[in-house]
Amino acid sequence: MIYLVRHGETEWNVIRRAQGRLDSPLTERGVRQARAMAELLADLVAREPGGAWRLVASPLGRAQQTARIVGERLDLPVEIDERLREHSMGELDGLRAEALRRRLPTGVPDHEQPFHVPGGESFDEISARARSFLAEAAEDDRLIAVSHGVLGRILRGVYAGLDRETTLTIQVGHSQEHVFRLAGGQVDALACEPVTDS
Repeated sequence: MIYLVRHGETEWNVIRRAQGRLDSPLTERGVRQARAMAELLADLVAREPGGAWRLVASPLGRAQQTARIVGERLDLPVEIDERLREHSMGELDGLRAEALRRRLPTGVPDHEQPFHVPGGESFDEISARARSFLAEAAEDDRLIAVSHGVLGRILRGVYAGLDRETTLTIQVGHSQEHVFRLAGGQVDALACEPVTDS
């Protein structure tokens, strides 16, 4: 079983700036989202008696910040897995939404555009990373993975055996308020209860 989470909201999410392999810190809301995911994960893990759980995360700062919050709640060390790194759009990483739209390629469907940019990662490349991660994770049935929007979407699609077009149209919105359970070939989205500061 894999519990997959996306990092909490970041400063660049708010201003609609593409992060890719670049980074920005979590907002206060993003920290609350991470804490809410940690609380839900603590409850889910408690329902699965048996062996030890592992916590792995993308090396990017926003995922590491989220993973540390989860790790503190579950008393787990954070391991780094490069395969969980976000999809890169090459020279378009870091652009705001308006500038990004102007530079995306034409002649391909909207959901395919980010995979056809100079210096960026192709769909096949990111899918290969997802398959490699899932193949190894299959040997470890107690895994929590902290990743990103696009990579998380592709991980879910690959795990569920979805075709390319269906995978690329999976919604990323609200994924920072859910924990995804990957088990038995199924993907379930589990909503988190909001956490407020007391």
